[in-house]
Amino acid sequence: MSLWRHIAILALAAALVGCNEKRDPGYQGWVEADMIFVSPDESGRVTKLDVREGDEVKVGDHLYAVDDDLQQADLNQNKATLANAQQTYDRAAALSKTGAGTQATLDSAVSSLRVAEARVVSSQTRLARRSGFAPVAGIVQQIYFREGEMVAAGRPVLSIMPPGNMKLRFYVSETDLPKFAIGDEVRVTCDNCAADLTARVYFIATSAEYTPPVIYSLDERNKLVYLIQSRPAKPDALRVGQPVSIYPSAKTPVADRR
Repeated sequence: MSLWRHIAILALAAALVGCNEKRDPGYQGWVEADMIFVSPDESGRVTKLDVREGDEVKVGDHLYAVDDDLQQADLNQNKATLANAQQTYDRAAALSKTGAGTQATLDSAVSSLRVAEARVVSSQTRLARRSGFAPVAGIVQQIYFREGEMVAAGRPVLSIMPPGNMKLRFYVSETDLPKFAIGDEVRVTCDNCAADLTARVYFIATSAEYTPPVIYSLDERNKLVYLIQSRPAKPDALRVGQPVSIYPSAKTPVADRR
């Protein structure tokens, strides 16, 4: 057998060994975010939409407007009631000064005036809330209702994702729990992502649950696992729903540190 053939066989054997070696896949997880949902207090038709999905907004930016005909009519009615209540109070106060009116009449006029004033303030608040403003800074993640569509009370018109609300969720077995502790930094990898992504653990479940269906590894099925959540150091480098791999930092196990 020639020397070159020996070399070829050795190279092939080395390649086969390398293929058979198992590469550490890490802990499989995904990216989630706690969205902020912005919705009207009362139902109505969206008349204006000032943002699009992906837009960056700051606190106080105008987002949308909902038709306000009914709220404007209610305000006008309460303003008319307030004007009448003011006139009644003025007459009762004038009569009380001359002694021609009773204290009971004046007290009733004062009470009616205060109620009318409160109703006007309430109507003004309802009217102002027909416009939606950004309660937090972030990225408009999704728009659920557009101009011309009816939105029910409490249903979000859109959602905003603050960068600080992004999180990574993954599961580990009971035997691997000592590898993680609150405050630990973990390494994060994903397809075509930067090589220096990290996250910090902020939540470790105290009770076990069955492996969720999103974890497809055959070795992980039908096992009790614990949920761990971490905040990424660079949230802008990740996307919601993106699968990621998590690798714990090398450290002394918790049991040994104690």
